[in-house]
Amino acid sequence: MKVEIVQHPLVLHKLTLLRDRRTESAIFRDLVEELVTLLAFEATKDLSTERVEVTTPLSNTLGTKLLSPKPVIVPILRAGLGMLEGMSRLIPSAEIGFLGMVRDEATLKNRTYTNRLPSSLTGRHCFILDPMLATGGTLISAINYLSALNVSRITVICLLATPEGLLALDKTFSDKLIDISIIIGALDEKLNENGFIVPGLGDAGDRLYGAV
Repeated sequence: MKVEIVQHPLVLHKLTLLRDRRTESAIFRDLVEELVTLLAFEATKDLSTERVEVTTPLSNTLGTKLLSPKPVIVPILRAGLGMLEGMSRLIPSAEIGFLGMVRDEATLKNRTYTNRLPSSLTGRHCFILDPMLATGGTLISAINYLSALNVSRITVICLLATPEGLLALDKTFSDKLIDISIIIGALDEKLNENGFIVPGLGDAGDRLYGAV
């Protein structure tokens, strides 16, 4: 499992605005989209490509295009939806699937309550979108779910992560053959006793869409 913390000035600046409790939902949503595009730029730098011939107004030349099958973007509902626009803007040709997962706040365990995925994921590169890597439980469930569908690679994009969450993923997948990369905006200090990231930015879903 490969982990990359994107230390770009714009990422750090926008994360600071996200953390501020005074940032309103509309601005928060815009910042998340912008951040995801910046993180996705790093996350997609090793996409599989092929050389193709292209005719310009002046001559023929060689260019590059993404190899088939197309990548698949998988936001984790509901907070991952706030990341979808920023990612799909960068790869408009990608297919989009959805996984709905919910965490029991008492046990901190996750269950899948819905999925809407392409009919075949065999050999596909999947990008999982989830703002917060806290305990790691949601992402472990999502990666296991997609791995069972024979994807070739999984890249996870998160705004924030904790040492505990990364350790849980590493312990779970260290002996697995699947290619996993984790791209994050910042590694925060810890989890608190309720399983929330500290200092964090609060509940990402609530700040995106309002409390339920």
